[in-house]
Amino acid sequence: MALIIMANCTACDACEPVCPNEAISVGDPIYRIDPFKCTECVGADDEPQCALVCPEMECIIPDPDWVEAPEQLQEKYDQLHG
Repeated sequence: MALIIMANCTACDACEPVCPNEAISVGDPIYRIDPFKCTECVGADDEPQCALVCPEMECIIPDPDWVEAPEQLQEKYDQLHG
């Protein structure tokens, strides 16, 4: 499942540089996560790095509209970094 950035985002820029897939970009007015690139850091780290560095509680959460199994996330990561 891809992650989504909620409206309580403060646009602090902590999340964008830690994304191994370059899935996070500046939006208007908050950052956004590209679900085609987001693997929840599967393939790169044990847990989503963006959520770890985000200073806002529950700002970055699983996107209920983009459900993927861990195997699918790994496959996506492999395709992005192949």
